[in-house]
Amino acid sequence: MGDPAGIGPEIVVRMLDAHPEFEETAEIILYGCPEIFKDAAQRFLPGHALPWKVRATGSMLPDAFEFGTLSARCGKMAYEAVRQAALDALSGKIDAMVTAPVNKAAVNLAGIPFSGHTELIAELCGTNDFAMMQSAGNLRIAFVTTHIALKDVTKFATFDRIIETARLLRDAIRAEGIPAPRLAIAAINPHAGENGNMGTEDELVTKPVVTHLRDAGFNVEGPFPPDTLFLNSVLDRFDGIVSMYHDQGHIPFKMLAFDRGVNSTLGLPIIRTSVDHGTAFEIAGKGMADTGSLAAAFRIALKRAEARLHQAGTNA
Repeated sequence: MGDPAGIGPEIVVRMLDAHPEFEETAEIILYGCPEIFKDAAQRFLPGHALPWKVRATGSMLPDAFEFGTLSARCGKMAYEAVRQAALDALSGKIDAMVTAPVNKAAVNLAGIPFSGHTELIAELCGTNDFAMMQSAGNLRIAFVTTHIALKDVTKFATFDRIIETARLLRDAIRAEGIPAPRLAIAAINPHAGENGNMGTEDELVTKPVVTHLRDAGFNVEGPFPPDTLFLNSVLDRFDGIVSMYHDQGHIPFKMLAFDRGVNSTLGLPIIRTSVDHGTAFEIAGKGMADTGSLAAAFRIALKRAEARLHQAGTNA
């Protein structure tokens, strides 16, 4: 559902209404407040009843909040929808989950410590080795660190963590049918540290990582200065990029593929994809939100679920 005060419920009903072909392959279940979904259908699908099954994870009337306004109650409702969907995926009740945007401040306002979908779902899955990936076609970026302060990046972008992120990214690309993915490693510092003159982290961490990965059989290059890594002439050489921190990868990714980008969590025992944008409080309730990212996230979840079911059948 996402945050009811944001664009989540709106883009869910509008996207599904625009893509009836999804229902030919998947049984679709909406997680969240039935009253909120019904209201969204009435607002944005005139003359249509809500045709999809709703798994009620809370109850809240539409007049209990205002669009575009931070609300602890909305934060709690959004959190409960994500939590229940993840638990149902873990128990095998559903094959994949696709998440609409949640407002982190709203969830925290409800008294629930929350740094993002990725971290919550990984915790519920009991997974320590995971990574966020943004993707759109052949553009794939996995993140060594995500929702932490910039001053803490060098503390968490360790030798082992970068290697783990590269492994998760390689495995995800292999699962898409590319047997020997070409990976690029972003540098931590500007100009890759200029041989230590702009910070020593790349000399001490990222360069040894690249050497180690090559020795382990990875097709990898780097570390690349981040300001030139996302040029088309460079991107065309690689199947995936390892980014050191949130904005290093998110800013160029959203400039290149905002309306079709998908957020995935690598390393989980379940399939989870998401939009690559936020709750867009400034346009919530106006029917203006682009549904392209959500549709792309649904397609990838569907593709991965079908592949997993096919694999399970083959193994059986």
